[in-house]
Parts: sequence; C-alpha cells; structure tokens
Amino acid sequence: MKITDLLEEKSIRLNAAASSKKEALNQIINLINQTGNITNKDEYKEIVFKREEQGTTGIGEGIAIPHGKSSKVKKATLAAMVIPNGVDFESLDNKKVNLMFLIAAPETKDNIHLEVLSRLSALLMDDNFREKLRRAKSPKEFLNYIDEAENAKYGEEKKVDGIMADTAQNELKNTKTGEYEILCITACPTGIAHTYMAAEALEKAGEETNHKIKVETQGQSGVKNRLTNEEIENAKAIIVTADTNVDLSRFNGKKLIKTRVADGIHKPKELIEKALSDDAPIYHSDKNADFFQEEKVGVGRNIYRHLMSGVTHMLPFVVGGGILIAISFLLDNYEINPSGFGSNTPLAAFFNTIGNSAFSFMLTILAGYIALSIADRPGLAAGFVGGAVALSGVTIQSIQDPNVTTVSSGFLGALLAGFIAGYIIILLKRIFEILPKSLEGIKTILLYPVFGVLLTGLAVMLINPFIGMINTGLNNFLNNMGNINKVILGVILGGMMSVDLGGPVNKAAYTFGTGMLAEGHYHIMAAVMAGGMVAPLVIAILATIFPKKLDQKDRSSALLNYVLGLSFISEGAIPFASSDPLRVLPACIIGSAIAGGLSMLFNCTLMAPHGGIFVIGIVGNALMYIVSIAVGSIVGALILAALKRNRKVKE
Repeated sequence: MKITDLLEEKSIRLNAAASSKKEALNQIINLINQTGNITNKDEYKEIVFKREEQGTTGIGEGIAIPHGKSSKVKKATLAAMVIPNGVDFESLDNKKVNLMFLIAAPETKDNIHLEVLSRLSALLMDDNFREKLRRAKSPKEFLNYIDEAENAKYGEEKKVDGIMADTAQNELKNTKTGEYEILCITACPTGIAHTYMAAEALEKAGEETNHKIKVETQGQSGVKNRLTNEEIENAKAIIVTADTNVDLSRFNGKKLIKTRVADGIHKPKELIEKALSDDAPIYHSDKNADFFQEEKVGVGRNIYRHLMSGVTHMLPFVVGGGILIAISFLLDNYEINPSGFGSNTPLAAFFNTIGNSAFSFMLTILAGYIALSIADRPGLAAGFVGGAVALSGVTIQSIQDPNVTTVSSGFLGALLAGFIAGYIIILLKRIFEILPKSLEGIKTILLYPVFGVLLTGLAVMLINPFIGMINTGLNNFLNNMGNINKVILGVILGGMMSVDLGGPVNKAAYTFGTGMLAEGHYHIMAAVMAGGMVAPLVIAILATIFPKKLDQKDRSSALLNYVLGLSFISEGAIPFASSDPLRVLPACIIGSAIAGGLSMLFNCTLMAPHGGIFVIGIVGNALMYIVSIAVGSIVGALILAALKRNRKVKE
C-alpha cells in the first residue's frame, strides 16, 4: 500500500481559500467525505475538531495534518488541500498553513495504513517536496509528485513474509548493534503524524552532522525500531521527544535529554548538540522522582504539580459522589425523618449509598496520587494508607476523661499524608541503594510496601491529633461565621478564580472548595464555581452589548465564551486576558468577587465540584445563584467596557 492508494484526485483541492482554521477544516472534511469512505460525516467531524482542541495539528513550515480515527471510517483515506494565501492554524511556529493533509483512520486492528502515514510525515520534512506540492497545477500532478518522492525514498515495494520490503530492510538495518552514537524515542498523543516527522527530522539532522542516530517510534501501530540493550549500553546519549509518558528506566546512567515532540521536528540539531555536550544531565532511574532533582524546577512548582496530580484523580469521585448524594436529597421527603434526610425513601437511599461510597474514596485517592506523583508506583500504596488513616482518625482516651474521642485530620491530613508517603518512599530508595543488585526485585514487591506503609501510617497517626485540631478549628470557624464574614470569604474565593484563570491562584481556591466538600461546607464550593464562571461570561457579554470594543475576529470567538462560562471553564477568557491584561483581569476579578460574595450572601450551596449550569438542579437556592452569576458577569462587562476603547477597524 502506498500513499497514493489512500489519496484520490477528487479528494485534492488546489488554490483553496479559507478565512479561519474552522473553515479550512470544514472544507477538507467535505473533500474526504466525497470519497464515500466516511459513513457519518458529522461524527467524524466531531472527532477531528475534538483532536484539534487537544493541541494544534499545525506542525510548522506551513503544514497541518489534522486527523481522526473512527468506526465511521470504512477504510484509510487521505484528503489534501493547498491554500496559497495561508490560514492561521495556531501552528507551533506561528506560520500560516498553506498545505493540509487530513487523515481518516478506521477503528481496526489492521494498522498497515499507519505505515503509509508515517511515510507521508517523513516526506513532508523535505523542503523541495513541499514546494512542489504547493505549485502543482492539477490534482494529477500533485499525486505524481507524491508517487515520485515515495519511490525515490522507499523504492519498489516487495513483501517479505507479509511485511513491506522497505520496512523489513529498515528493521534489519537497525538491528546492527553498537553502531549508534545517539538513540532517540519519539512519541505524540495520537501516534500518527508528529511521531514520524520528529523521527525523520532527527535522522536527517544526524546525517547532516555526521552522527549515527537510531530512532524508536512509539506510534499508533506500536513500537518500531525498538532500541536494544546493547545499543543503549554503547550509545553516548539519549534524546526523548515525547508528549506522552515514556518508560525511561532502561536508560539509567546515560546522558538523557527529554523534551516535546515539536522540538524533535524543529530543533533536531540543537538537541543533538545538547545531548552530546558535557552539560547534558545523567539520568538516574532510582532518583527520578527525587523532589529536588525533578525537572530542575523550584520547590513551589513541584509541590503545586504533585498536589494537582492528586486533585485531578480525586475529582471524578467527588463529582460522581457529590451529584448522586444531591440527587438523593431531591428524591427524598424531608418530613419523614429530618435526621435521615437523603435516605428516607428506597430510591433516595439507593442514590445516597452509592454517592457516599464514591465520596468516601476522595481523600484516600488524593493522598495516593500525590505520593504516586512524587515517588512513582512504590508511593501509591503508602499514599493510599496515609489517606485512609487521615480519614479514619486516631482514637484518644485520657486517664482523666473516660470518654473516647476520635480525631480525624480530614482533607488537610490526607493532603499532608500524600506528601509524607511520597518522600518516605524516596528516603527508602536512598537507604536501599546499599543493597546488592541481586535484591533489586525484592525492593518493589516487599521492602517499599512494608516499610513505606508502616512508616507512613506511623507518621500520619502522630500528626493526626495536631492536624485534627487545625481541621476542627477551621470547621468551627466556618460553621460559626456571620453573614459578613461569609460574604468576605466568598468575595476572596470568587476573585481568586479570575486572578490567573486556571493558574496556581485559581487552582488554590478551587482545591480549597473541593476540600471543603468533604467537610460538608457546600456553600464554599458554590462561591468558587460562581466566581469561576464569570470571566468568560464577562467577555461574551462585552461582545454582545459593546461589539465595537472588540475587533471582528475577537468578537466571533468571544461569543463562544457563553458556552465556556456556563460550563465553568474559566480558561475561555485567557486569550483576551493575555492580549490586554491591565483591563481584562481587573474587570473579571471584580465581577467574580461580586458573584462569589452574592452566592455566600444568598446561602447558595453546591455538592458537585464542577458542571456549571448543567448541575443547577442540585444547587441550593438555584434562582439566587443564577442571579449572583448574572450580576457579577454584567458588572464585570460594564467595567471592562468603561476601560476599553472602541476598536477602529473596518468591518
């Protein structure tokens, strides 16, 4: 199978014109649909656009390779489009795209088409080839250029035991061990285009700089050109260009550079030079999770990243459990038994039981995945146990007081337990380095679990009474707050949600809100979400009521913020805040602060940590909650309108 087997003349358009990325994608999707190989264009289109939301497929040098894999694709198909004037595709190098290829891949186990797509990606790294395609006078000429380039690079196809001859030859060539200076791994999230383009760029750069290079590609069709142990042992340096997780344990003790797959495409010579330099870092697998070594970044950033890892894994339990518990209240009859509200009827009790089961995992999951982020897999068990101990608490009975008291450190305790577990495992890794290599396997299956769980459990039990006192004091403070203090807290939390729109300050407020869900303070989460919904709505309202404050392009994208704001996606306002922070951020912060304060004033509650308008049915005092968000958004838009000048542009 060749590239031209997937590309037909009717699926090629030359001299196309598009005013936006969306328009260009729609045009090329229509082209591929004309082949008859797409059974449902709308579903395939949704997949292509969803992939684009994860990150642009504009790979630079005026090329874009959007793609989608779907059961609605009958067979592997390509479409191509040349756009002479170019279109803004948010490419990695900020250049306009004038050459597009759209890939339609079927959901099948037969991935032979991915071999063909890797060829296309490699061919597109040649400047002359790209220029020929852009200057083609007809679809037939366009196909001929591809056919010529493919034959020149790969030769005639013959099969060897069912494998394409060129592929078999490459595999044979790459099994010669001990001859490579540099070994590389390339991998992208979809494993279709960028993986192979980075591989081609690195190999080409190696030839130009007289360095022998072998590249292992971890693509959709599996691992190709797998690096052997002998090659790794003899190599001078390792380069990993990947946007996915790659197992680095086999490179212990080697010079190793790890970066984005885009750098492999655009900066291959720089990576080679850096990897061979004396300053290249040495990779140590046992110390990879060391807090002070990891990524050579500041302590604060590492703490933030580990915390977010725990929060991210915790959220599904909070979302699922919180919404089901809220539904149980909606289905129950309060008058039957006020103390058992949520479980008075069989249906309500069913939802309540499942919801509480999910909810009960949240602190354990938080601690476990914080520890996993710090110390890798050995930290997981210790983290889970630390979170469970923090949740269950410590039983205390004094001689003077015969009453038994259980002290639970709650969310704060679980958070600390995750960090304690992670760093205990790292300490154990350092201690167990003295053991002979013959006992390496016993560390993971015996030593880390036993000593990690024991020491973490002991440490958490020791801090539980002290953290429990802080936790109890915080809960008492929140429970006894007057209306004025509640409003002030709502103003602060709401305003924080718009300070950096998804950054550390935003996440700090959000994490506090989700943590307080476990303690039963549902009004705090309501204020946080209200504040987080405002910033995108401020932009959208500005574009609606004061359209002259934005240019035409910004106005169109601003209106999409209605959907983002109502969905509680604060990041929708980032492009506008980035281009005009001194005006946009103050207006959004004030609007968010007002929304958070009003939510507290009206005693609105929310048991789910996400959902926006879609969970309005489980919001306590829902009508006034909507009013709070609306008032904050409108005030923010009015402030922004007063700060901004009218745009003097031709419509």
